Amino acid sequence: MQRDRNWLNAFFDRPAHTVAVDLIGAAFRVAGVGGLIVETEAYSDEDPASHSYKGPTRRNRAMFGPPASLYVYRSYGIHWCLNFVCRAGSAVLIRALEPTAGLDLMRLRRGMDNPVLLCAGPGRVCQALAVTGDLNGCSLAEDPLNLTIPVEPQTVTTGPRIGITKAAEVPWRFGLKGSPFLSKKL
Repeated sequence: MQRDRNWLNAFFDRPAHTVAVDLIGAAFRVAGVGGLIVETEAYSDEDPASHSYKGPTRRNRAMFGPPASLYVYRSYGIHWCLNFVCRAGSAVLIRALEPTAGLDLMRLRRGMDNPVLLCAGPGRVCQALAVTGDLNGCSLAEDPLNLTIPVEPQTVTTGPRIGITKAAEVPWRFGLKGSPFLSKKL
């Protein structure tokens, strides 16, 4: 099913750190499986921690694609990581979800029952939602992807990014205040 591509493009064609805050509380599903986004991290083309910092490459090409598309990459050759592309060269990493739809399938994919750990971390999110490099460059406006932005702003906490060595102190990690589903406490 087609989504309003113009609205999505306008929503994502903004600074990544602004979009990252506005995504907290959004419902995201892949083929009907997913939940509420409770943790994000922002990266821009001027950010030394960003894959786009040195310009386009074969690996990061999707980060320079249209807003509201996916940038999916492998981290350390092990885990897939899911990002929503914002302005050219910037994206928001989806760090954690509160699982709400397709929990049985998530449990099967993750090989565990604990709902708090099903989607607590970017690699876990991708494994639970079956996100792979096949979705790299796909538009959030098209199936099997579904994103619903919350009408009301959420109470968001901020902190330094994690899992990086450059510019880790930049407070572009955002989480839903009080959520037990975060990958790491904020």
